[in-house]
Amino acid sequence: MSEQIKQIALVDDHVLFRKGLAALISYFQGYNILFEAANGQDFIRQLEIYGVPNIALLDINMPEMDGYSTASWLQRNHPEVNILALSTMDAETAIIKMITNGAKGYVLKDAEPEELKMAFDEVLSKGYFYNDLVTRKVMQSLSALSPGSKLSGFVKLTEREMEFLKYTCTEKTYNEIAAEMFVSPRTIDGYRNSLCEKLQLKSRTGLALYAVKHGIVKI
Repeated sequence: MSEQIKQIALVDDHVLFRKGLAALISYFQGYNILFEAANGQDFIRQLEIYGVPNIALLDINMPEMDGYSTASWLQRNHPEVNILALSTMDAETAIIKMITNGAKGYVLKDAEPEELKMAFDEVLSKGYFYNDLVTRKVMQSLSALSPGSKLSGFVKLTEREMEFLKYTCTEKTYNEIAAEMFVSPRTIDGYRNSLCEKLQLKSRTGLALYAVKHGIVKI
């Protein structure tokens, strides 16, 4: 991760919590609060004033424009922003919905400060942060798929797509995977996009969990 200070946008409708969290984050080396917002609409207004952050830390339940809608808007309009969900909700539906709307990580509000700092670091260095909670919930979601669903059925994959799927279960970046497979990063993007379309998935974690669930990778 670059030594340049990374900018955080904090979006939560509870003022005391938001102010306290902003104070905590100010102690994280390498990070700065670019701005705070009370909901998604406020966040969009603040963007026009302060510019685009490196990370948007989003609560889910907010008035006017909730975290789901805000994440979806960001994914469409500013896909370069790393979205992290921060919520009290640990329900599978909430986690899956945030991930499918573009969140690259999910942290509970009762997490230790060290976990939040780790989430910042990993979402910037790896492009995602999925702790045990998220992995477990996504696995449950995959396990609950009906036998007739496209994802749980047989999907024909090429040998190179299978090889790429195995690499998604490692900590290698996409550029490192490209080097290992002796192809260009653009080719890797092609494998990822093709697999996401075939398997109806939207994230690297979904691809990795698919590989585990279907025996492509053993754990």
